[in-house]
Amino acid sequence: MFVEDDLKSIPEYSLIHPKSKVRKPLNLKYKKSHDIGELMKTSNLLYSLVITAALLTSCSVFSPEGKRTPLFNGKTLNGWTVIKCEAKVDDGNILLVAGNGLVQTDKKYGDFILDFEWKALRDDKWDSGVYFRYDSVPENRPWPDRYQVNLQQGREGNVGNLEGAESEGLAKAGQWNKFKLTVRGTKAALEINGKPAWEADGLEGPEEGFIALQAEVPGGGQYRFRNIYLTELD
Repeated sequence: MFVEDDLKSIPEYSLIHPKSKVRKPLNLKYKKSHDIGELMKTSNLLYSLVITAALLTSCSVFSPEGKRTPLFNGKTLNGWTVIKCEAKVDDGNILLVAGNGLVQTDKKYGDFILDFEWKALRDDKWDSGVYFRYDSVPENRPWPDRYQVNLQQGREGNVGNLEGAESEGLAKAGQWNKFKLTVRGTKAALEINGKPAWEADGLEGPEEGFIALQAEVPGGGQYRFRNIYLTELD
């Protein structure tokens, strides 16, 4: 049976400071708090890593997969076929000179982002367009049935046979205009001079097709095109 003197003989648990001979009582409360703090730091670090990984995964899903590449090098019409019209490279631009026809890409494209700039040279009643997602041109006709981003005066950017693909007042007469056309699946969207013009759903027909500049010079005048880039999407 222990007595008070026996209890006094039991050594007290202590921490010894490296540079001190003084015995200090073990601060169990401090040790417990220190352990909890370290655990919280580890948890916060893991949480940050998980969030960062999620954001990186999200960005990779919604970002364009392909590389932005030029369709026109500013020097030649390599990669294009001129059909039933006259076109040439002039001052780093594609100039539609004469006739009713197409300047058509040699390759077909499915889902993509198409950036290009255009300028109508006529002062009034200009008319042209950019076709996409078509695979053939009907016999005895100079142009496909659809789809066309219109460059006609007063209808710039509109696409026929695609509900909701309309806007007004975003193009600039007599100046260079910048268009950005995004096509993915059955959906399409257009920006004109950096401003959203429209978004639409309802594309039909082939899942991939040519891209072409429309020459309608007798009725719509000459046009210039430059800075034509395409990013393919997965």
